[in-house]
Amino acid sequence: MTEDNEDFLDEEFLDANNSVDIDDENKGLYEHLNITVDGNQEPLRIDKFLFNFRQNSSRNKISQTCRAGNVVVNGNPVKQNYRVKPGDQISVLLTHPPRENVIIPQDIPINIVYEDDDLIVVDKEPGMVVHPGFGNWDNTLVNALAFHFQKNGQKSDLDRVGLVHRIDKDTSGLLVIAKTEYALSFLAKQFFERKTKRLYWAFVWGNVKDDEGTITGHIGRHPKNRMQMHTYVDGSQGKHAVTHYKVLERFKYMTWVECKLETGRTHQIRAHFKHIGHTLFNDERYEGNVALRGVNLPKYKHFIKNVFDILPRHALHAHTLGFIHPTTKKELYFESPMPQDMADAVKKWRNYLEN
Repeated sequence: MTEDNEDFLDEEFLDANNSVDIDDENKGLYEHLNITVDGNQEPLRIDKFLFNFRQNSSRNKISQTCRAGNVVVNGNPVKQNYRVKPGDQISVLLTHPPRENVIIPQDIPINIVYEDDDLIVVDKEPGMVVHPGFGNWDNTLVNALAFHFQKNGQKSDLDRVGLVHRIDKDTSGLLVIAKTEYALSFLAKQFFERKTKRLYWAFVWGNVKDDEGTITGHIGRHPKNRMQMHTYVDGSQGKHAVTHYKVLERFKYMTWVECKLETGRTHQIRAHFKHIGHTLFNDERYEGNVALRGVNLPKYKHFIKNVFDILPRHALHAHTLGFIHPTTKKELYFESPMPQDMADAVKKWRNYLEN
């Protein structure tokens, strides 16, 4: 499918003078994005700010949108070199309506491990976005599900029902999707009441001290890096979060842990383990994509580069999923084996330490 992201203005929407009068209602502009800049935001060029905010956008097309006068700050069009400030109100205006509620069926392979009239359980591959959104209007899990339902003559309104929970793009593993409004409500209540059985596998930097432990601390937006979540132990910001962990295997410089979430906050495992000094292995957003500090051996650094090549994403996998079925009221339980990239990384670590 051709690129059709809506974070920017395509050239066909520019007028002859490469500008748009935002006050002319006849132009038919629609607001596609509205952001209030956080009070802790440092000065940053708006094209870079929007690029960081929506990483799948094209920097060049964001600049085009700015030149067209379609990026508005506090009611006034700005150029791409404008520096955002705390409290700025940013809008992106385009000539076509938002596609937030448009789901395009696409023939994308997905691993379905269970399906009935009420729900479907998928073992998601790493690298697949779960739901369409800015910069990811297609090639998502929801697009694949829409095609699957269409092909099998099933009706499922994925705008109103569907995702009960989500996992990050680069996180692999199990997800349950509801097919009916009743199933969605029934399953969502179990997640809210923490009655589901979910375990995650993660590789984290360093040798975790205790064989078992609990990390407690509110999860909220990082005060300086707005792309990260941060752990606030004093509870001054964010939402209460608790992560229980157990060490499964130690690799001297890396540890394989099993995580049980008592709460389900955004980036909870990633933020909590960074807080205790054990960032997820190869987690670029949380600075886990560099070799562990204090080890300067050339052989070690070369080895880490090879493992990064094998496992080119943060090492997190949704290993188990258990819940009560909305109709039968019987418990369903699923386990997802370790994905190939993580399994290959484990094998390489074991060989490295043996030799």
